[in-house]
Amino acid sequence: MTHRSALFAAVLGLGHAGSNLGDYLVQSYYCARVKGATDDKPVHYAASPDDEPTVHGTADGIKACAWHCLTYTAPRPSRSGPAPAPGHPAAPGRRRGRARPVPRHALRRGPPAPGGLLEMLATKTGKGDIWRLADHGLNGASCIDSAWHHGWETLAVLVATTKATTR
Repeated sequence: MTHRSALFAAVLGLGHAGSNLGDYLVQSYYCARVKGATDDKPVHYAASPDDEPTVHGTADGIKACAWHCLTYTAPRPSRSGPAPAPGHPAAPGRRRGRARPVPRHALRRGPPAPGGLLEMLATKTGKGDIWRLADHGLNGASCIDSAWHHGWETLAVLVATTKATTR
């Protein structure tokens, strides 16, 4: 008999690996730069140092964010594929896991704040300096974004494995 805690740990570990693959290896530089663009805070993007930068606003930011959501889910079959973990039927809602990054990303970049909910939360909780950190190879916004994802993923895996039973 497999314990729920072992299933939770396995699914969570695979989800974290898929999350990091989706954010850091699969995501394009264009999406990483442009997905947060708004008309109020446009992003200047150049594919190479020799290229003339192009300006991107809300419409391009939404498209880049949507494309990132699609590519983010690609390396993540562990939680959201059609087959549940061996010996464990899928809990209700587990198969909808591929749709979860969309609302998380939309909240991160969109209202209620011009820079997005996550930037607003970072600022209001005294983490604004960490959000803006971009020195010595560190990117604070990326670290906070990763924590945001991993927190929601942990909750989703907890819900998905709570009712798991052996066959």
